[in-house]
Amino acid sequence: MIIGLAGGTGSGKSSIVRSLVERIGGCVIDLESYTLDRSAFPPEERGPIADDEPAAIDTTLLVAHLEDLRRGEAIRRPVYSPDAHARTGVELVAPARLVLVEGLFTFWWDALRSLLDVKIFVDAPSDLRLIRRLRRDLADRGRTVEQVLYRYSGSVRPAHERYVEPTRVYADDVVTNDGPLEDAVDQVIALVRRRRVDGLVTIGLR
Repeated sequence: MIIGLAGGTGSGKSSIVRSLVERIGGCVIDLESYTLDRSAFPPEERGPIADDEPAAIDTTLLVAHLEDLRRGEAIRRPVYSPDAHARTGVELVAPARLVLVEGLFTFWWDALRSLLDVKIFVDAPSDLRLIRRLRRDLADRGRTVEQVLYRYSGSVRPAHERYVEPTRVYADDVVTNDGPLEDAVDQVIALVRRRRVDGLVTIGLR
């Protein structure tokens, strides 16, 4: 079973996915890993598109890998460095009964949506999403408050309005993640259970 999670930056997609894997297992396919290698591009052409536009994602490889996983075949998922704008290696991902696909643009392409058994849009108030992004980028990426806010207002927010928010209409369900993380995880599990997806019992949901 393949579950897709989409939503804006700071909505908590990755945190929900990590918690789901801890509770019920499975493998994770994050769209950021499939960002096209732009290391050969001039610096002025490497900017926001690396993170903030669907065109930056190698959808051909992404869809092919999901089809391989559905057939029970292992894949070699790219390892992408946002700082270098380059793929720095590969990571072997074994097939699992549950595959979790998460990213900003998970619902953008017909080819990808058609592979998803359940589509969940993760939502949160815009101010909360910005606070979460600030905390993450300051702690994990060494950026300043000014850098984060400049990037957010210049490219992240416009990209959200153009590419992310409109895909909410493709979701089977919307989970609002504005409280304790486990509440959102419980919502996801309940939504999947309610949709009576084939194979539900075999992946350990209870």
